[in-house]
Amino acid sequence: MSLPVMPTRILIVGSGGREHALAWKLGSEPGVNQVFVAPGGAAIGTEPRVRCLPDVHPLDAEAIVAAARSTSAELVVIGPEAPLAAGVADAVAAAGVPVFGPSREAARIETSKAFCHRVATAAGVRMARGRAFVDGELDAALDFAGELAATGTGLVVKADGLAGGKGVVVCDDLAAAEPHIVAHLAAALGDAEDAHGGPRVVIEERLFGREASVIALTDGRVALALPAARDHKRLCDGDLGPNTGGMGAYSPVPDLPDAEATRLLEVVHRPLLAELARLGTPFRGFLYAGLILTAEGPALLECNARLGDPEAQVMLPRLAGPLGPALLAAARGDLEPIAATLEPGVPALPTLPGAAVGIVLAARGYPNTPKRGEPIDGLDEAAARGGLVFHAGTLGRPGGGYGTNGGRVLTVVGRGPDLAAAREVAESAADAISWLGLQRRHDIAADVPEPAGSAGGAR
Repeated sequence: MSLPVMPTRILIVGSGGREHALAWKLGSEPGVNQVFVAPGGAAIGTEPRVRCLPDVHPLDAEAIVAAARSTSAELVVIGPEAPLAAGVADAVAAAGVPVFGPSREAARIETSKAFCHRVATAAGVRMARGRAFVDGELDAALDFAGELAATGTGLVVKADGLAGGKGVVVCDDLAAAEPHIVAHLAAALGDAEDAHGGPRVVIEERLFGREASVIALTDGRVALALPAARDHKRLCDGDLGPNTGGMGAYSPVPDLPDAEATRLLEVVHRPLLAELARLGTPFRGFLYAGLILTAEGPALLECNARLGDPEAQVMLPRLAGPLGPALLAAARGDLEPIAATLEPGVPALPTLPGAAVGIVLAARGYPNTPKRGEPIDGLDEAAARGGLVFHAGTLGRPGGGYGTNGGRVLTVVGRGPDLAAAREVAESAADAISWLGLQRRHDIAADVPEPAGSAGGAR
């Protein structure tokens, strides 16, 4: 067992708010000399000890390997899901560079919801009752959907592959579900399980409760929990409007305290990791469990193979110590030295006291076709009001400043001794920022349940 080591030169793959938060965190840690981000963005490159590589495409495995070599990177961290699905982590590992992020096969826990169901079932992890369907099975899919709809509690239709966080539709009845089922079976989305007739759609029973995100940092065997967070998927206040990639998040989660979330590693993450290893696809990276807290206990809704966005933006500011050594140890397959430094019986990264609340500011037209190129005002004032501003979809303007260049443009994070105080900072900082057509929610962390928990939401 080796001693924990801080990587001095780190390459992060990606360009969104999650990657900005990672660069902000890692660039501030003692012992780190340089953080490179490929391709990054103009704002990410303003962080101390951070330099962007704008000409390196995140899906070009050969270019990422070349960048790792040219920068003498001691660790490569894959941020978003698309490079994982493209096998970038495999290529970096084959080149002999430590990489934090699962292989393409292990990342199927996210890229195929049908695969996730099979792994969870074999591992004994509770999920909603569901079935996957392929092309040519429309009648069977509609029959199963009708069976679920007949309960009167609704159903959930999921695209099997990657859909940018927008591939899940909650339906009240069969009439609402049918067009989505037909559309998914008519055309493959994302990573179908094979090129000839793999699953296209997953249909599940609808579960009721509040959702929570519990993410483990893992080397495939040892799993360490990050602080729990709650994401808000719907576009509008009151959880109304279309599904999005996430319009805000907060941490901690009073009805799922960090200590309880850590215990969930035993019933969710470790069984999943053991089954993935049994299948010959060991998982190294961030294993994200999207949970729903039902009256019967937590159930797994989905897995992701990376940090959530915007959850990363509220989790990372809560970490009390350096992240770099844990990422490198996991990439090398040896988290035991990190685990040995933690409080006995508490397999979790240490956290700071207090809370963090993040509000996503989105472009006009999101989540469909966002309007780009709108000048952004108020960023300096937002920082002056205490906000951490992470850039997800911005572009530097020739005369200075930034313009919108994506759907989710910014995440504005407030920190404070509790959620109410953190929310006040986040709201004030977000209020300082403006552009034509800006969309945001005003109720992130406004309706926080009591620590005893509640099953008041629906999914």
